[in-house]
Amino acid sequence: MKLNRKNLQLGAPATERIVHIGLGAFHRAHQAWFTHKVDAENQWGIVAFTGRSPQAADELRDQDGLFTLIERGETEDRFEVISSIVRAQDGNDMDALVAAVSNPQTAIITLTITEAGYGMDANGHVDTNNPPAALHRLAVALEARRRLHGRGLAVVSCDNIPNNGGLLKVAMTDLFGLFSSEAIRWLENRISFVSTSVDRITPKTLEQDIETVLGATGYVDNSPVVTEPFKDWILQGEFPEGRPQWQEAGAKFVPDISLFEHRKLWFLNGSHSLLAYSGSLRGHTTVAEAIADEVCRAQVEQFWAEVANLLHQPELETESYREALIKRYSNARIEHRLSQIAIDGATKLRVRIVPTALNEIAHGRNAAGCATAVAAWIDFVLAAGSGVQDARAEEI
Repeated sequence: MKLNRKNLQLGAPATERIVHIGLGAFHRAHQAWFTHKVDAENQWGIVAFTGRSPQAADELRDQDGLFTLIERGETEDRFEVISSIVRAQDGNDMDALVAAVSNPQTAIITLTITEAGYGMDANGHVDTNNPPAALHRLAVALEARRRLHGRGLAVVSCDNIPNNGGLLKVAMTDLFGLFSSEAIRWLENRISFVSTSVDRITPKTLEQDIETVLGATGYVDNSPVVTEPFKDWILQGEFPEGRPQWQEAGAKFVPDISLFEHRKLWFLNGSHSLLAYSGSLRGHTTVAEAIADEVCRAQVEQFWAEVANLLHQPELETESYREALIKRYSNARIEHRLSQIAIDGATKLRVRIVPTALNEIAHGRNAAGCATAVAAWIDFVLAAGSGVQDARAEEI
């Protein structure tokens, strides 16, 4: 039986109040899941726009936005149909994006466009003559909202960048400078930029996962998402037009997110990048395979020891956090592919590895663990040649 609202006997979809930019597996396993879990009154429907390709929107549109989340534990799978995405759109459809953002009921915009999608220079600014596509579209849509009715909202970055909300505010201010001084004042007074730290490993869906869903549920779902049981979402910022009660599903709202986002970015994402390059060069294809390799495991431990020199605050509980990461990485039933993590390394290493390296050097240490990660990336790029998948391929 086909997965859709009629066959599941679901009522009307939730009211459209959240716009998401960057529709992909992670958004569906994370923000869409959190919203689904707390929106019993159908007040927080998500209109999701794709990034580079319309494929995800085409697949979800055929299923009324529904998809199956496969929570893959060490011994078994759990299946849950997520209904929070009420409309899926091609991200290139600017008319649809402007209409969704300008909708007076829209209260929140979330983004998962990956680090490379921000396209910022070393000083944290964007090239206003050639702005990144996703940010340019967001700026145009926000300006249309201002001109139409001027209501505020919250813009929530869910990408792996320190101070992601603050950086996004700078980028939008840069782009709003192309409009007018009045537009900049509106942005400063009515738009809240929320910083977040997000965490849930979400590997690429495989054809066999579609068959698994059919066998377990009886529904034909051409767009399921596989994820791990673990999930984490920490947020800092205001929501002037309201928000779902995400904390009821485990999200945390804090006054200062910086330590938590650095813990996740450097311990988890940094070691992921290290494993992606070193593990691939040693013939591995998944995180579980790479972490089981004694050489890769030793490289990760060396790198983590350097990160711990920078993040030693008691509230971070770094020892238990590292132990939990090893357990998560070792879950062989989560096929988190190294090739997926390896994409856009030139941008990722800047925020995942370099801060720890600079701290080590500043304290007279050699940053060997960080250097190993950078060396592995260089070797990986040389081996890939013209086939390297990176938004900065020409620079490389």
